[in-house]
Amino acid sequence: METLYHQTNKQIQEVQSQMGNLERTDRESVHCEYDHGDVLENELQARIDQIFTHLERLEILASKEPPNRRQNAKLRVDQLKYDVQHLRTALQNFQHRRYTREAQEREREELLSRTFTTNDADTSIHIDETLQLNTSLHNAHRGMDDLLGSGSSILNGLRDQRSTLKGTHKKMLDVANMLGLSNTVMRLIERRATQDKFIMIGGMLLTCVFLFLVIRYLG
Repeated sequence: METLYHQTNKQIQEVQSQMGNLERTDRESVHCEYDHGDVLENELQARIDQIFTHLERLEILASKEPPNRRQNAKLRVDQLKYDVQHLRTALQNFQHRRYTREAQEREREELLSRTFTTNDADTSIHIDETLQLNTSLHNAHRGMDDLLGSGSSILNGLRDQRSTLKGTHKKMLDVANMLGLSNTVMRLIERRATQDKFIMIGGMLLTCVFLFLVIRYLG
């Protein structure tokens, strides 16, 4: 086990050193036509995979150590496993950054190489969609204005009806007093006036609720 342990530990240290070389090579490749980073990256990936294979073997050997040495052997293997997992994560992060940079470079090149004309079909489609959207919004706003105007007219009409009912009620009371009608007839007249008032208030409330719902869901 000791031989394999030291061999694996040495490989981990070599991979750590090569990771620094990979970062430096990647920075230099930005200004060069030929990218040496791919070769080094593939080599690092292969060496990390080999280290994981050695770790699997070391775990088996550590479990076969004598009881007084088994715990220490497992701790040493776990430390190696932690180190190589850290290296694998660093390599994956490097690959992700490189892929992202390459994708951005391709998109920039495609954008720079593309020529735009006034008769571009895609541009025409986008313009037509924008015009249709603006027209729909304008029609919706105009419809809202019409609804609000109708609601305002209804409220004004209800106010006028309330004033008319008050005036009619007062005139009826005056006429009843002049004609000397009985108290029963007077109470019936007052009850009818009260009912009319409740009907008017209910109509006003329904109108307000309708306007609120229109503004809430169409505004």
